[in-house]
Amino acid sequence: MSSLRTLPHRLYSGEVSFDFVGRRKTWYVVSGVILLVAVGALVFRGLNFGIEFRGGAEFAIPNATCTVAQARDVADTATGTQSIVTETASGTIGVQTEALTPADSSLLAGQLAEACGVAKDDIKLQVVGPTWGEEISKKAVQGLVVFIILVTIFLSIYFEWRMAVAALVALVHDLVITIGIYALTGLQVTPATVIGILTILGFSLYDTVVVFDKVKENTKGIAGQSVMTYGEAANLAVNQTLVRSINTSIVALLPVLAIIIVGAGLLGAGTLLDLAVALAVGMAAGAYSSIFIAAPFLVQLKEQQPEMKSLPARVAARRKQSKAPGSSATAGDATEASSGVATAVTTRTDPGTRQQPRRQPRSRRGKS
Repeated sequence: MSSLRTLPHRLYSGEVSFDFVGRRKTWYVVSGVILLVAVGALVFRGLNFGIEFRGGAEFAIPNATCTVAQARDVADTATGTQSIVTETASGTIGVQTEALTPADSSLLAGQLAEACGVAKDDIKLQVVGPTWGEEISKKAVQGLVVFIILVTIFLSIYFEWRMAVAALVALVHDLVITIGIYALTGLQVTPATVIGILTILGFSLYDTVVVFDKVKENTKGIAGQSVMTYGEAANLAVNQTLVRSINTSIVALLPVLAIIIVGAGLLGAGTLLDLAVALAVGMAAGAYSSIFIAAPFLVQLKEQQPEMKSLPARVAARRKQSKAPGSSATAGDATEASSGVATAVTTRTDPGTRQQPRRQPRSRRGKS
């Protein structure tokens, strides 16, 4: 237990370091496989758009005595197409069909009432046109474009354009995975889903900005020294913010998981499920990409700069010199060179171990 308590300090000081940046090819392969599955699901399975996007009629049958299969058979026979039938925890069966005429809707409502043992007047009918969903999609795309433009400008000013590019790559990575999960699982894409996807844009960038802020601090003036490379400084920053990123992600995911379990699972609120799944997947993907995608990709971009290309050679030469017999390098430099990671934070003396000023002995006065 004590080792777990000291792990954040050891990560921050560089005593323990996970090589996230050096093994970036491994993370690229892992993310590539995940993205390939997500894109494949989008291409071959497609998204299951809700009635708000495709239009149609929705019948809500409260206290139904029939099964989902029986209600589906009645709806498919009456409409001649495949219907979507769901059941909530309260016993209400929902039947979604394509757009129907008023006469066909009334006929199907009577058939469902007879099959499910309820009165026809108890069945609630909702007719939705596809134009509403199209308007929502249009506004969502506009919001996404404005968000990306503003974020790019902000990150380019506060950090630099390479960090902005790396953050946007991680953001696209998270969006594709989140949308791919919906295609893979067949969950309905509703307006609540769109809201959830737009919300995770902020969560995805939050962890990335935290990591990049530490990278900026660690790499300030790094081109003028020969102690550590840019990749090592960035990797140290990722390790220093690792525990904080994990903790904030867990704290953010817990209430979302509660919504999925209680709201959707027990109460049967489908809207909560549509929103919570997008949030949960997006938060998890955002935490992953900030560590394994954003920082390594930033290092890959920075290493293309001329001043960064010559830095690894100078660092290697200094470390080789520090290991040579009779070297005048200090013990601290030798330790940094052997570990491969330089401590980019100022070592602070523990208050409990501060050296107290020596007390002057009292001069003895002779007795008169």
